[in-house]
Amino acid sequence: MDFPLTVPPSKKHQSFLWSPICTDLDQLDAHVAIIGMPFGKAYVAEHITNDQSRAPDAIRAMSDRICRALHHYDFDVGGPIYDNRALKVVDCGNVPADPSDLSSHGLRAEQAVRKILGAGAMPIVLGGDHSIPIPILRAYEGRGPITLIHIDAHLDWRDEINGVRDGLSSPIRRASEMEHISEIFQIGLRAQGSGRQTDFQAAVDYGAHLITAYEVHDNGMQSVLDRIPDNGNYYLTIDADGLDPSIMPGVAGPALGGITYVQMRKLIHGLVNKGKVVGMDIVEITPTTDVNNISCITAGRLIVNLIGAAVRADYFDAPPL
Repeated sequence: MDFPLTVPPSKKHQSFLWSPICTDLDQLDAHVAIIGMPFGKAYVAEHITNDQSRAPDAIRAMSDRICRALHHYDFDVGGPIYDNRALKVVDCGNVPADPSDLSSHGLRAEQAVRKILGAGAMPIVLGGDHSIPIPILRAYEGRGPITLIHIDAHLDWRDEINGVRDGLSSPIRRASEMEHISEIFQIGLRAQGSGRQTDFQAAVDYGAHLITAYEVHDNGMQSVLDRIPDNGNYYLTIDADGLDPSIMPGVAGPALGGITYVQMRKLIHGLVNKGKVVGMDIVEITPTTDVNNISCITAGRLIVNLIGAAVRADYFDAPPL
């Protein structure tokens, strides 16, 4: 059975911000490609379809709360989101899971991102749990060096759990093994996760920059930006629990004292203007525990900030309307 790389989203807002849908990635013509990756590499069978797998369509469903209208003035980006330009933002749907071969999802996810990059578009990925950056980052092979910017309460350096090496506790360990990934900045660390002392030491030995949320609160996000090399290629992976539960309540592992929305906006705009953001994902939202859809709206607003900042930094060949 031939299985598609992507299928259309399923909710009332079928696409993110009312974007046209393209599931034939060989025909993709876009500056920005939104794609959902609902399924990760589960540690136990009951987590194959976890709550995070519902997040891509839940985020899309909040489009009219994320953005009332594309032509309205948006104070976060200083004008209409697309800056009155002919920006082509396309929704590529979701990477489906084949029930007869669950392990193939990661391969299709990687292939989908390779096609998006090959079409010259910036991938913005809606997860899914935090295992999905592993196939995403593999798709950037040959496009390095890439500086990985990781927002998370947790370290994510486990080598394996239950024999699974590509699970949600291992994305940064796997990224560290990729030749095209150079420096790694981990921002928002606090409290406890699955990481053990040996995992912490592995991160230190690699040279990962481990920045706690408290350091950000004390010194400001600009101090973090100042440590990130200029003129780099940056990939931004955002675990929703890296943000404070006041703005991201719908997560499986909430941790108090997280990164604020204002700090995230500062980081995104700073990265866009000091180098080139080559892609982004937002993962680990659990829609059934969300409060007033705040988590999904926050995720969408982070994406809006990236797109709005990037178009104003002339990332795309998008002429004025």
